[in-house]
Amino acid sequence: MLESEKAYLPRIGVLAIQGDFDAHAVALREAGAEAILVRKPEQLEDVDGLVIPGGESTTFLKFLERDGFLESLQKYVKTRPTFGTCAGCILLAKEVLRPTQQSLGVLDATVERNAYGRQIDSVIEAAETRLEGGPLEMVYIRAPRIVKTGKGVKVLAERDGFPVLVEADHIMAATFHPELSADRRVHRRFVDLVREHSTVRS
Repeated sequence: MLESEKAYLPRIGVLAIQGDFDAHAVALREAGAEAILVRKPEQLEDVDGLVIPGGESTTFLKFLERDGFLESLQKYVKTRPTFGTCAGCILLAKEVLRPTQQSLGVLDATVERNAYGRQIDSVIEAAETRLEGGPLEMVYIRAPRIVKTGKGVKVLAERDGFPVLVEADHIMAATFHPELSADRRVHRRFVDLVREHSTVRS
């Protein structure tokens, strides 16, 4: 990484409609970014990247449609760095199952909703990943399952043989909640991705 890129503090938005957006904001700041809570579509113009947090994906869609946010978000995620966690992962996928639903369709993957059971089936696991630094703590809460990925999708971590952390060009997605862990490697990876796709500010 160039010295100018290290000095560049990217502005990364966190979609603050539902989910633990404050925890994502803290994680992004600790990972080397400026975090902006995004509540209005016009705010997307001012951020270099965007995090779509967990929550309930159908509720997300209702809020986005009601506020006229969906069209702006669809345009943004096609070309700008975006990281979706849990429900955010569902919203980014091209195909959603159990049941089918509308999505933003930018991640070449098929995702099953609530594939690991109910809230009571939530679990914390540690597993090896393609990130440096040893096993990564992963917090699963009503997690979806990525059952299929396209050729351009890089798998960075798996659970039971299924991808749980993926990357494809300017898109990242996780089926777990990295913001609920003290380990900031996943957020640092996204901050680096934003730097790679953004014009370095002087």
